[in-house]
Amino acid sequence: MDRTRQTAQALAALGHEVRLEIYRLLVRAGHDGLNVGDIGAQLGRPPSTLAHHLSALVASGLVAQERRGREVINRADYDVMSRTVAFLTDQCCTGVTLVKDDAA
Repeated sequence: MDRTRQTAQALAALGHEVRLEIYRLLVRAGHDGLNVGDIGAQLGRPPSTLAHHLSALVASGLVAQERRGREVINRADYDVMSRTVAFLTDQCCTGVTLVKDDAA
């Protein structure tokens, strides 16, 4: 998958208020991550809602999940986060060459 498509998927996943809340919480949690119960307790959201939104974050690559016995630990994938931000800023202030429309 190309970089533009990956970035668009990541941004689309973050384009929902609940997913953005979850993601920001996982970023704060660091490399230890959190299970769904802990996420629900922190955000006051039911597990069924969280599972749906976590699936979208996992599909976008922003969140990685690891099974530990009966628990599933959710972590922000910092490499994907860094690539997403880098894509948005890597051409910052490099200038734009305007294309002239000859029909005008």
